[in-house]
Order: sequence, then structure tokens, then C-alpha cells
Amino acid sequence: MKILVGVKRVVDYAVKIRIMPDRSGVFTEGVQHSMNPFDEIALEEAVKLKEKKLATEVVAFSLGGPKSAEVLRTALAKGADKAIHVQVSDAEAGKLESFHVAKTLQKIVEQEKFDAVFLGKQAIDDDSSQTAPILAGLLDWPQALYASKVEDGGSGHMKVTREIDGGLDTVKVKVPFVLSADLRLNEPRYATLPNIMKAKKKPLKNIPITELGIDISPQTQTIEVTEPPVRQAGGFVEDVSALVAKLKEKGFVKA
Repeated sequence: MKILVGVKRVVDYAVKIRIMPDRSGVFTEGVQHSMNPFDEIALEEAVKLKEKKLATEVVAFSLGGPKSAEVLRTALAKGADKAIHVQVSDAEAGKLESFHVAKTLQKIVEQEKFDAVFLGKQAIDDDSSQTAPILAGLLDWPQALYASKVEDGGSGHMKVTREIDGGLDTVKVKVPFVLSADLRLNEPRYATLPNIMKAKKKPLKNIPITELGIDISPQTQTIEVTEPPVRQAGGFVEDVSALVAKLKEKGFVKA
């Protein structure tokens, strides 16, 4: 099984986001970036499947500006065999949508003949959670979303346990398929110094988006980006009666 893993360069999860004065977006210049955490989990699962001899090759993919090569090198250091960087300008990268990413992945899958695509369930910058299901629809492949466990299902199938509101849902999907990784699927490994050095010699293929013939014109427009409302401080009450009285006073409970 040949697995393609999507990895996205995002503002690091530990960075405090700052809104631009014109409210058109967030500051990204001079800000620490890293691989999307859910994509790290997807990559780790693909590498584990290769270690279990259930996969033959793991290829990392990213659609983005020049600095996306950094996360691809990180993916190579974490166990990917090869990397594919579909290149756009920084200006274009900031306007990419899930549909553009899915269309690009579709092209790569069809050209390189992959058997599975692993993605994080969402990116922590736009929180769309749309790329995996859109890609499955474009390819007409079965999908296993929000995976928390992946096992060999036998006879060309994989058994995937999914986290849902009511508990756990176990599905059996036929290869080829699309998977999105949830938080509890695994704990990603760290890239060791020897592997970081080895990653520099692994192949990284650059493909300009124009070569794929994909239209990346924005389909939506961001009208305004604002900070969430400041949470008001809580208070203490002496007993249940005081709590009920306070709720009535605030209008949360009818008198």
C-alpha cells in the first residue's frame, strides 16, 4: 500500500494569534510556524503502518509557498520516504481553500497511483475539516474520518475505529481509501538529529501549481476577522438558594 500524507504549514499552536489592524486576517510574518498537529498524527500512523509491513511507501505532500518545504523536510525526518511540494506564491497560499487542496491531491494521486491518502482531521488555522471528505468524493473512494485506531482488515480492507458523539464507530473500508486522523490516534515521534540529517538527502519533488492546470481562484471572501469576546469573570455563591436567585436575576431561569 502506497500512502500519500498531506502536511500543512501553520502558525505554531503555542503562538498567541494577533489580529491585523484592518481585521483582514492574522499576523503571519515573523511568527513561528510548524507542521499542523493533526497532520503529524496522520504521518505517524502512515509510518507505523510501513513499520508493520502494511504499507510499502510513505510520501509527504504539501501545497503552499516556498517555506512549506520546511515542514516537508520535517516529515522526511519523521519517517516519510519522499516528499512532493506543489508550489504557489505566499500571496496565493494565504487564499487557498479546502477544495483547492483536494483538487491538487486528486491530481497527485492519479499521477502517482497512491493506494491511500492520510490527512489530519482539520488544520488548526482554518478548522475547515473539509479536505478529506471532498477528496474522497472527487476520487470516489471510501472514507474513514476522525480515526482513533487503524488496523489491518484483511482481504484488501482496513478496519478503522472512529470517534463520534455517541462513542466509537468501527468501519471496514476497502483500499484505496481516504483517512483523516483524530487526536487520540497516536503520539507522533520526535525527529532525531541523525534522521534530520538523513532527510536532507531524501528526494523532494517541486511541482508548480501551473503544471497541474488547477484553478486556485478564491471561492469565498473573508469579510472580517475578530478576536473572540472577552470572557467575564465568574463568581461564588453560598448555597443552592443563592445560586437559583442569581440565575433568576440574570434571566437564565424563569421566576
